[in-house]
Amino acid sequence: MGWGTDMEALPEGDALEPLSVPLRGDPSWVAPALTASDKTRNVGKTNVFFGPPLAILVDGQKNTLEISGKLNRTAERYLEILKRHGLELSEPERACLTHICHIGFMSPLEIEELPFEVAMTRFEYEGLDKVALATKLDAASFADLVSVVESLGF
Repeated sequence: MGWGTDMEALPEGDALEPLSVPLRGDPSWVAPALTASDKTRNVGKTNVFFGPPLAILVDGQKNTLEISGKLNRTAERYLEILKRHGLELSEPERACLTHICHIGFMSPLEIEELPFEVAMTRFEYEGLDKVALATKLDAASFADLVSVVESLGF
């Protein structure tokens, strides 16, 4: 019979099963301080291609821990911006913007030109008022436009 931490008897046999906890270094390992919702993310190392935006962000930094910290802080702030910005869009408005964004990668300039693109598109959808949508987009901040594009998956 095993003994608990306060010296009380523990049950024998099948009642005691070893905990299956991944070890540090295993990609599924999660720091114990994380909440249940945080445990859904993949913790570990990955190779990242440093294109011009990331190279500019970490310019002059050589320490990988500092670079990792900078990337994580920037991503955390970006996600918070996405949470706090955006526009209420109807289904026809979302369909119109999805049609426009289907070109693929949306550069900052293309995102800024969304109101113009809406006004110029031949896309039609029942209930879509392109003039009203273009006006709504024109009045939106750049952060709102980025959030909309991100919410559409582009």
